[in-house]
Amino acid sequence: MKSWKMRRNCALTPSQLLKFYLALVCLSVTVATGFLFAGVKIILIFTAIELTAVTIGFLVYCRHALDFEEIEISGTRLVVRKFIAYKETVVEFNTRWVRLSQPHEHEKIFFITQNGQCVEIGQFLRREQLKSLIAEIGSYLG
Repeated sequence: MKSWKMRRNCALTPSQLLKFYLALVCLSVTVATGFLFAGVKIILIFTAIELTAVTIGFLVYCRHALDFEEIEISGTRLVVRKFIAYKETVVEFNTRWVRLSQPHEHEKIFFITQNGQCVEIGQFLRREQLKSLIAEIGSYLG
């Protein structure tokens, strides 16, 4: 059995991001409270806007931080698993009939197809990694 797993390149895990977010919220609320005690109430509005924007951005980041694509070949089975935005899709192919498409000149993806089924792969790879992955997978196909 041979498998390839491609992941998104994320600087922070969701738990690390949560710790950073909590520190940011505490700092922002502390500063806003200081201004409130000084008599500047308008700062609360800007703090609420800032924290809303940061929260939305961090939620989008967390939604995609764990994304991956996985290709697994075992005997005559080729299984593609994609986990994108907490939605998992699994497609199974037969290695004797599957076809790999070559990416176009400026594209970062390729397709695995068989009998009308088509899966897009490679969104987490650099272009030079893509060609070597296609060649390596192709060597396992019959």
